[in-house]
Amino acid sequence: MIDYALVFAFSCFGIALLFNLYRVVFAPGVTDRILALDTMTINMLAVLALYGVMEGTTMYFEASLLFAMMGFVSTVAYAKFILRGDIIE
Repeated sequence: MIDYALVFAFSCFGIALLFNLYRVVFAPGVTDRILALDTMTINMLAVLALYGVMEGTTMYFEASLLFAMMGFVSTVAYAKFILRGDIIE
């Protein structure tokens, strides 16, 4: 039963990633692109966690934590660049 749930979750998050990719490419504004990239990061965290459940190892959970930290830092840096024009003051 867990196999069917994992396949369903993988397909849902895969579709969500495709929708986010569409939003990154065809967004009307820069802020929409930032939000779509941040949402893609969250969806990739879920995919990594699901893959860790499927494989039965904790290595992918640690990888998802690193990916979350990098996603947060990149979102903040990109938003700061859009607001001020530079990242390092």
